Formats: sequence, C-alpha cells, structure tokens
Amino acid sequence: MPDRRSAAVGATTGRLLWVDLSLGMTELRSIDPNLVREYLGGRGIAAKLLWDLVPQGLDPSSPENPLLFLSGMLTATPAPASGRVTIACKSPTTGLYVKSSGGGHFGEALKLAGFDGIVIQGAAGDPVALVLRDGEAWLEPADDLWGLPVDRTIERLREKLGRPDAQVACIGPGGENGVGYAAVMLSHHNAAARAGVGTVMGQKRLKAIAAIGDGSIGFHDPARFLETALRVRRIVGEDPVSRSLFVFGTSGGIGPTNEKHRWPTRNFQFDHHRHAAEVGGENLKRGGYLTGRVGCSSCTTSCHRYSVTEADGKRYAGGGPEFETFGSLGAGFDLSDIRYVIAAGIVCNQLGLDTISAGLTIQWAIECEERGVLPAPIRGEYRLHWDDGPELLRLLRAIAYREPGLGDLLAEGTARASEAIGRESWKWAIQANGLEQSCPETRISKAYALAFAVNPRGPDHLTAEPMLPEYTTPAALELLDELCGDNPSVRRADSTEMREVIVRYHEDLYAALDATGLCAFTGTCAYTLRAEHVAELIAAATGWEIDGEDVLEIGAKILQLERAFGVRDGRDRAMDTLPWRVLHDPVRSGPNEGMMTSPEELDAMLDKYYVLRGWDVCGLPTRAALERSGLDDVADELDKLGHLGSDEARAPGE
Repeated sequence: MPDRRSAAVGATTGRLLWVDLSLGMTELRSIDPNLVREYLGGRGIAAKLLWDLVPQGLDPSSPENPLLFLSGMLTATPAPASGRVTIACKSPTTGLYVKSSGGGHFGEALKLAGFDGIVIQGAAGDPVALVLRDGEAWLEPADDLWGLPVDRTIERLREKLGRPDAQVACIGPGGENGVGYAAVMLSHHNAAARAGVGTVMGQKRLKAIAAIGDGSIGFHDPARFLETALRVRRIVGEDPVSRSLFVFGTSGGIGPTNEKHRWPTRNFQFDHHRHAAEVGGENLKRGGYLTGRVGCSSCTTSCHRYSVTEADGKRYAGGGPEFETFGSLGAGFDLSDIRYVIAAGIVCNQLGLDTISAGLTIQWAIECEERGVLPAPIRGEYRLHWDDGPELLRLLRAIAYREPGLGDLLAEGTARASEAIGRESWKWAIQANGLEQSCPETRISKAYALAFAVNPRGPDHLTAEPMLPEYTTPAALELLDELCGDNPSVRRADSTEMREVIVRYHEDLYAALDATGLCAFTGTCAYTLRAEHVAELIAAATGWEIDGEDVLEIGAKILQLERAFGVRDGRDRAMDTLPWRVLHDPVRSGPNEGMMTSPEELDAMLDKYYVLRGWDVCGLPTRAALERSGLDDVADELDKLGHLGSDEARAPGE
C-alpha cells in the first residue's frame, strides 16, 4: 500500500470517500487541513458537510439526503476510549439534523482501511454492500444479504470477503422496511440508533459497509503522543465512575436511580420500578446471565456486558442490556422477568431497531389500550398489557417487518402514530419533535430538562449528559465549583440555578469528544478528564498549539452550526420543548410527588441559555454569535433566508 499520509494532519488519513449509489461510483477526495483544524473530525466535520450538502427544505427521504460516516480525529490511536464513529444525515423521523455516535471497532477499521470518512449520496437500484480496504473501495451486489438479521449479515459478508476480521456496519430488517427509528449496527450489539440513521441507509438500498483495517496512521510526535495517551488513560481509569462502569456496566446505575424514584415506569406514569431488584443490572451477574464484558476500540473501561438467557423457548446471546434498554424495554413495561429485557435488547439489535424508540412506542400503545382509544382493527390480536415479556418480543418483530395493523403503525414512532390515532393520544406520547425521550426523569433533573429541550436532534442524553450537580466524586465537585462557585443550591437536581452554564459546558465538551472520537464517558461522566487533556492529545498528534479553551470553543462552534442547520429549516424557540407529559403531568407518587418541569421553568432556563449562546429570544443565532465562532458564511445564509437572530431581540438578561 503506497504511503498517502504526507498531506494528512497527524492521526488522520486526510481523505474522504465519496460514493454515488445512483451511479455506482466512488471517488477519493482530500480533506482540507484547515477543515480539520476548525472541526477536528467526526461530528465536527459531519456537521460542516451536512450544512454544505443539504439545502433548505430537503426531503429526508430523498436520495440526495447524504449519509455520512466520519471517524473521530483520534480514532484508531491509543487515546482512551477513542473508537467512536459519527453517522449523520437529515433525520427521516424528525426532519432535523441528526448525528448518531457508535462504538465498537468499525471506526478504527474505517480509518485503518485508509479513510477518515464516507459521504454516501444517491440510492442504489438493487441492494449493495460497500467494501473498503487499503485506500480502495468498491460496491458489491448484496441481494443475498437483504432480509438477513444483523448477525447473519456480518457473518456472511465476512465469509464472502474471506476476512473474518472485517468490521461491518449494516442494517437489519428494520432499516430495510423503513421503520422510522431503524439503527445502523456496527457489530452484533454496538448501535448508532437514534432518529432513523438506519432508515436512511435502507432507503439507499445500502445493506452493509465492510472495512478491512490493514493500514496505519502517523503522528506529529509519536513518542509524545504515546506518553500523553498512556497518562490520560490512567487519569480516566482512576476515576470512580470509570471503575464503576468497568465493574457494573452502564446498568449499574439502575439501583440508585430507582431508589431516588427517578426511574420512569409504565410510559412515564410512575417513577419507581417495583421489580428493579430482579430487573436491573446487578441481577445480570447474580442471576447467572452475565458471561463477559466487551470493550470498544482502545477502551480500558469495557462497560458493555455480554449476556445469555433463554426466554419464550429460545436462546438469546448478545451484548447488553445497557441502562437505557433496561429503562425502555424493562422498567417502562413494568417487567418482572429480566430474561425478557435481555431477549428484547438482543431482538432489537438483530432486527436493527432503536431500543429507546421501540420501547416508548409500544408503551404508548399499551396506554392507548388502557384508555380505550386504540381502534380494535389496528390492535388486532395483540395483547397490550404491562409485564408481558412474550408479547413484547412479538411486537418488536411486528414492528421490524411492518406487519399490517399495529406493527405498521408503531413502526412510524409515537409522533406519527398519535397523529393517526388522535383522541389526545399525543399527550402520553413521550416525544418531542418526533424523537422519543430517553429515560432520565426530566421532571426532576432540570439540567437534563434544559439539555433535552435544546438538543439539536431531540430530547435525549447523547448531546449532553449533565449529571454534574448530582455527582460527589472529587473531580465532579471541583468542576462544579469552577463553573458555578460555592453555591449549595446548585447541587440539587431539581434546582434551575445556573443550568445554562452546566448544560453549555457539557454540550461543548461532548461535541469536542465526538469530534475526536473519544467516548463521552471519558469527560462527561468521568469528570477527571478535562478539555486540557483532550488538547494535549491533539497537540501531540498534530503539532498544533492548542489548549483546553480552544477545545471547548471548537465544541461550541459545532453546536452553533448544528443549531443553524435546524434554524435554516424553521427550528425556533417553539421547538425547544419536552414531551407534554413532562411539562404538564406531575410525578404522581413517592418522594417526588407533584414535581415536574413546568413550561414557565423551562422558559426561564431557555432565556438564560440563549443569552449564554448569543441567540435571540426566539432561539435564533445572531450574527455576532456566529461570527465569534468563525461562521460568517452561515450567518450570511441565514440572513438571506430571514432566519438570522436579531440583536435587538435578545433574551431577557443580556
């Protein structure tokens, strides 16, 4: 393989693969080093490419909706937990910008195959697979893969290529059949799942991408980079939260969350799961279901679990369940049998479904049945009851294959399903802007409430995880004092004080971590990792002069651009919201009875957040804010479209 790295920024290949599926053509293009300096990689360059490639008003189902795969700047290096890859497009579910980040080893293989990323446009006439190796790419027919579940797709493609080590990103039947919340699976259990990235891949008739990573990457100063990476790995590994994730996985947080009555059950009607002791992360090991732990590329934490069980007369083996899956497919159904949570998570992975959206959509249907608003012809022969594990598995399969009636309806997600059913069923659809909310109890945690409301893709935790006020580790307490001063009331989860400051920090660092390929757990859960550590890694890889403030400014620039993408298509303050139930239906019982995030509370937090971001009272970025981030051309375009924020209409308090 010839050395093509001479023009590349350290730790990158300097190349993007452009694929036109309509023409069946691939083209290799160089990446402007200045683009890497401005956006780093991963989520950053994805945001820039989407802004440039997606015109205002583009129909997400159009073949012209690009699907992007971008490895992080530091992916495929010894930097801690640096195996992430960003998948981005315009969401077919929400009509908004969406980035979905995935782990495993695909991102590493993508870069070692010779590419920093892939831009996929057009749509194939017949199913195809894309193969990457040694800086070359080609398309192969994939009719024999179409219809297969994820595990068989990966195995068969590896057999065809004669490379059992090939890393495969693929869709399952959910993506093939246009389920609105289909996932792109990066292994048997690593998913990039939110807001329909797998749906777009299915629309393009692209079944899979196989990356064979035989290459290598270079660094500006290899010895310095290795020393820095090992030191930062120790910093992350010594954090108490990292150690907890290693021992218990993400599901280790279920017990404490449930004890605080912040574990939503029965479609967010209640906040305490009576079966949590049996249906929680600790019971994976206690019940004999846990057979191992799985780590992503370059990760020392290995937070993923590997579980095996028998349920409904079948054997299920695979990764997980994770914290969110335990919530959406466990507590949310009031399940009393952990076997069905394990099985449901594996079924979603094999069929290529987002576990959060799938779970919340079925919970919505059960509540519709309870309230007597679900028409009998749509319900058909399905049982819709809480704590019914076998029927949960049946419904997941009905959704993936869009079986007529209920399966086809629920494949659309709660927003569209509630529109179809009517009768005020939107009030218990736990979604905003078309995306089902993940399970943090946003009626109690005000930082999460604000972060979810302004999230560019919708109400979930994967643009910011602002748990800082509730953490008591030394690093978390030190950071909270730096951001907010010695203010005891800030430490209460239900306080609205300085939430704008806390959310902005998490958003900016999270965006920078996504851009570098570092797992968000390294810096927004394990608070020992700070922006200056990320800067040290970047400096050693590239030779740049860069510090922690620069890293956070790049993160802020990414957020501004993502916001502008939504604003260009009409996003404003009215869309910075939460599910109706969160805003209007208080917690019904327990120590948090009566609590909710009222529209008035949310409005007050939004005002302060907009001031901090430099947006006007309508949530539109102003020219001054965009130009501070070096986005002058973005300000010009929004101005021409009449969507630029007004300096005369700034939020109160500026």
